[in-house]
Amino acid sequence: MIRMFKHYIPNAVLALALIDFVLLLSAADLAWRIRTYQIGSAPGEWGARVIELFVFGVTVFAATAAVGGYSVQALQSIRFATARLLVAVSLGVIGISVIDLVLPGELLWRSILLYAMLIAIVFLIANRLILGPLLGTSRFQRRILVLGAGARAERLAKLARRTGSGFLVTSFVAMSDAEVRVERAIARQDIADLGRHVDRTRAGEVVLALEERRNSLPLKDLLRIKTRGVPVIDFSSFIERETGRVDLDTLNPSWLIFSDGFSSSRLLSSVAKRSFDILVSAALLLAAAPVILFFVLLIRLESPGPAFFRQTRIGLYGQPFMLAKLRSMRRDAEVGGAQWAQKNDPRVTRIGRLIRTIRVDELPQCWNVLKGEMSFVGPRPERPPFVAALEEQLPYYAERHMVKPGITGWAQINYPYGASIEDAREKLEYDLYYAKNYTPFLDILILLQTLRVILWPEGAR
Repeated sequence: MIRMFKHYIPNAVLALALIDFVLLLSAADLAWRIRTYQIGSAPGEWGARVIELFVFGVTVFAATAAVGGYSVQALQSIRFATARLLVAVSLGVIGISVIDLVLPGELLWRSILLYAMLIAIVFLIANRLILGPLLGTSRFQRRILVLGAGARAERLAKLARRTGSGFLVTSFVAMSDAEVRVERAIARQDIADLGRHVDRTRAGEVVLALEERRNSLPLKDLLRIKTRGVPVIDFSSFIERETGRVDLDTLNPSWLIFSDGFSSSRLLSSVAKRSFDILVSAALLLAAAPVILFFVLLIRLESPGPAFFRQTRIGLYGQPFMLAKLRSMRRDAEVGGAQWAQKNDPRVTRIGRLIRTIRVDELPQCWNVLKGEMSFVGPRPERPPFVAALEEQLPYYAERHMVKPGITGWAQINYPYGASIEDAREKLEYDLYYAKNYTPFLDILILLQTLRVILWPEGAR
């Protein structure tokens, strides 16, 4: 994996994305040359149209990332990839057309844009047909050696077998007489020189997956491996990198304290995030005002009660605030007290089900963002009764309140909608990853991926 701005990107995804971007530039340039040839004009120097080409490439590339064009499914299924690419290129061209309204005459001609769209679709699909069969092979996977053969090692073995895994395990080494849960593990005493064993297996990294580390770290072995130039990584850090979540089962305070992360309070990042929140929330409130008013009317016509729903939520540093939403449930939905949402919840109205599916009910939260109580990206704010219960049952739950809550977040784009203690635990692992690894780059990734969640609303309740 390649680390970019504290976030890891699989080698296969990075290779595919870089080639895609070059192909998009080539598609736009080829379209330009075809059209100028048709009208009997000279295409001119490449540098004279570089801005137009890059606007096309960046816009369509961003749309491809937004609709899940680089997800595991897209890398494994050409049918899935083709469907997403058609949507991505169409959205990209729409985006360029909107830009052209703001900056008329500054981008590609409409006729060139049509050609570029068709050529881009062919190029991107061809790239996946050619490169796709190679993406899942060992040449794009890192080779790791695991020290340990217990439950943690077994988890790594299962993780390596999942579709789209970015690594393969060359060898498991049982470091003690404890329970062995990986059959192919080699006993440490059967290896004369662990450093040479690492070389023989051509492992590029060693993962420490011991069940009990206290007074049992194989320091001599680790030193020998490290001095050979092979990186050594602990289990929790490896899981975080491979899954994009902080593993609660193996988490301990010392790892949180000494590992890299939790830098969201840096002045430059905070100023950039707040500036973005103010500008976009104000613009979105103005642009979405007709949509909000339209659904306000529908809500009032369908059921009695206010169209807007205000509810106390827990925000930054555990401080309560009033969250604004369009009402999607009956007025008497929680007469008996706070309840988790359910699948096919009978309390949801017909209009409520619609606005939840297309996420329109979240638009009034832009007001909370403008006031500074929320951000566009962050952990979803929960209600005080749920927070009190979850803090008692889930370790480190309070740490998710070290960043502002958001309208969308890392958990929302990676985990389907859930409303239970088990779901809250899964989402907490993603929220902790976000709080620990926040950068503006991660925010951009989340905002782009939110479009995928809106277009394909999986698990909306």
